[in-house]
Formats: sequence, structure tokens, C-alpha cells
Amino acid sequence: MPEVLVSLFVVFVLAMLIGFEVITKVPPTLHTPLMSGSNAISGITIIGALIVAGRGDTTLTSILGLLAVIFAMINVVGGFLVTDRMLQMFRRRPGEDK
Repeated sequence: MPEVLVSLFVVFVLAMLIGFEVITKVPPTLHTPLMSGSNAISGITIIGALIVAGRGDTTLTSILGLLAVIFAMINVVGGFLVTDRMLQMFRRRPGEDK
């Protein structure tokens, strides 16, 4: 079992490093469209994390599942807040000419 945990941890760390490199290379004009895709992926992550946390095989998997749910929810809520702020920039204010 420890070998599997170590290999999964290595994959996780590599995924974080690759994700960081990919995101830092994205031009600022593409951040908002990518945010909606990121929200969809985080929604899938939330479902998977709920399944892992709900199984309760070990205390470690329950804690990691709970942390995954929390971090994915932070990402989704932050994405919606940023998207809402961006959309407010394009709304007409009361009293403006059309």
C-alpha cells in the first residue's frame, strides 16, 4: 500500500507543476473563458472528492477527500465571483445613454 500512495503522490505533484506551467503561459485575454472551463472541471472534482470522502475507507482518505471538496469549492465560488464581476463591467448603468 505505501508504494501506491507514493506513486499517486508523485503523479499529484507532477500534475501540479505541469498545471502551474500551463496556466502561467496563458495570456490575460484568455483567462475568463478558461475560468468557465475550470469551473466545470472543478465540479467534476467535487463529485469525485465527495465519493472518496463518503466511502470512509480510512481516515486519511476521508480527510483528503474533504480537503479536495473544500479546495474545489473555493475554486468554483471564486470563478463565479470573477465571472460576475467581469459581466458587471459590460452592464449599462441606470441613466446611461443607449
